Amino acid sequence: MKTRSLSKICCVLACLALLGCSSVYDKHVQWQAVKPEAFPVLTAVGQAPISLQKSTNETQKMLMAIHASKIAAYAELAEQVYGQQLSSDLTMRNLIIEDQRLKTSVQGVIRGAKVIKSYPVGDTYTTELHLDFKDVWDIYLANNRQKEIKHVKYY
Repeated sequence: MKTRSLSKICCVLACLALLGCSSVYDKHVQWQAVKPEAFPVLTAVGQAPISLQKSTNETQKMLMAIHASKIAAYAELAEQVYGQQLSSDLTMRNLIIEDQRLKTSVQGVIRGAKVIKSYPVGDTYTTELHLDFKDVWDIYLANNRQKEIKHVKYY
């Protein structure tokens, strides 16, 4: 009985000694962000028809087209940054295609984009956006600062 208790105590002490040697508590790590070598610049164009907007007031149609063209331009930027997710369904019977469906979706957050131009062209309103990844990098640094080990101090 004494031998069993003594072995349990030794086992517990050995575990505590190993935990004391853990590297979790014996160092302090400082981080710094790693700046990319180059920053790409993306542009996107969104367009919306003015006359097809659902309003009886011409001014309101114009404002709705402005807004729709801006949203279309942001969607194009999101496609460039994040890509598109595609899904397709195809139904065949007797080696003849009966039904074919293709669905695309884009999801993402665009920060730092700037409207370069917004103008009407005939019955279409066009908006041009510009996304400089230097601005995105600055936004990233403001929100997330820890990325690369700068210095490790062991105690």
